[in-house]
Formats: sequence, C-alpha cells, structure tokens
Amino acid sequence: MAESIDPLMASAVVTASSVRCCEDTLGRLSRRSATTTAGSGVLPTLAQFPENILLSPAPPRPRRIFLVRHGQSEGNVDEGVYTRVPDPQIRLTAKGWDDAIACGRRIREIVSCGGAEDCKVYFYVSPYRRTLETLRGIGRAFDRSRIIGVREEPRLREQDFGNFQDREKMHVEKEVRRRYGRFFYRFPNGESAADVYDRITGFRETLTADIDIGRYQPPGQQNPNVNLVLVSHGLTLRIFLMRWYKWTVEQFEGLNNFDNGGILVMQTGYGGR
Repeated sequence: MAESIDPLMASAVVTASSVRCCEDTLGRLSRRSATTTAGSGVLPTLAQFPENILLSPAPPRPRRIFLVRHGQSEGNVDEGVYTRVPDPQIRLTAKGWDDAIACGRRIREIVSCGGAEDCKVYFYVSPYRRTLETLRGIGRAFDRSRIIGVREEPRLREQDFGNFQDREKMHVEKEVRRRYGRFFYRFPNGESAADVYDRITGFRETLTADIDIGRYQPPGQQNPNVNLVLVSHGLTLRIFLMRWYKWTVEQFEGLNNFDNGGILVMQTGYGGR
C-alpha cells in the first residue's frame, strides 16, 4: 500500500524534480525551468522567454507580386511540336521573345512608378525552356543592380499532359476533360489540375515563408520596394490564384489563361495584405 506523504514534502519533491529534469547536462537550468511554480511568488521575466523578444523589425512585405505567363511558344502555334519535342524543351517563337521583352518593359514601368530609386525585383521561374527564355527577355528591361536574385522553382512547371503526346489522342482527351470537369480530370500518364493544386499549395507555403523572413531582401536591408515576379504557365498561374485567394472549384472552372506574355499584378493593400 502506498505511504501517505506530507503535503509540504510533496511540494518540495515536485519542485526539486522539476528543476532537475530541466537542467542541461552541465547542471544549468534550461529555459523550461524558468516558469512560475505554485506558491513560489516568482513571476517569469521577458528574459526567461527569449523566443518572445523581437530582435529586429519584421521584413517589409513585397510591394507587388507579378504573375507572368511565358511568351508565345512553338507549341502555341503548332500542336504537332508536342509529338516530337519534350514539353520542358519547347522554346519561344520570335514573337514569343518580343512578348517577353515587352513584358519586361511593362513590369519596369509599373515598379518604377512614383520615381522610387530603390525598386528591386526577385524572380521565381519554372524550369521549362520557354519560361527561362521569357525570364531572359524580361531581364533585359532591368539594370543588373535592380535584380536581387532568381530562383528556379520546379513546382511552377506546366501541368503534365504525359510524355510525347499523340495529337489525335490529345484532342479526344481534351473533349473528355470538358465533359468530366477541367479541375479533376487527370490525363493518362499526366496530371489533373487538382494534382497541380497540391504542388502549388507546397510552393505557396515556401513563398509565404520567404516573405515572412525576407529571403528576397538585399543583405542587411529592409527595402519596402521589392517586387516578386513568378514566370510560369497558364493553368499553373490560374491554380496559384485559386490557392492564394481560396477560390472554389466552380470559380476555377470559369477562369481562362492569360495571353502569352500576359501579366497579372497582385499589389500590397491596407495592413500589408
């Protein structure tokens, strides 16, 4: 049978045990021991909770996020290209390069409005050839000092329609997709828009974390005039908007792609949203 213990002794045992279990291997009190024990009258201080001490101001939010669809590609003018060239290797047409260069000029005009001398851009780009070429075209509009960095982001790639595509089969598949629903229909050996939604959800978490820690900020700076540019693909950008703004599947079904070289601007509003 368990022996009875004097209440005061029990309190002392619990207190001593708590201190010992919170000591590190050198016998020093760890952060967990810096809490108020019942009846001790000792209140915790801010120094005992260093994770609550703001060591530096939060980085400013990006001024804008630009969503850019790649310029006109060979696949946009000749579907037969998909039967002989891997989708990631399809390049821009001459018009596509013009689209990209014009897109860069429009972005530069927008970010420099108001005469801000410290406006900067940071790029996230799909690793497909047509998006990388679009990025190069956009980059021509900016002095090197304006470009903070570029990150190749595979999750921004195009929806996967399978490997080399059979032109006639794709026409049939797209008709079946129309009847089945554009969001949930999965191409054989490829992805559905719902699959793209899953990977864009992961990318959005990465992007949010980058924004929260100011990864895009120049070293040692707190620049409020940084603009993020996402260079990607039509459906992928629609999915990004759907995920960011929490649109429904029905709302997604009513969306169409941007034009090639098209831009959508998300701008910081009241309260940094």
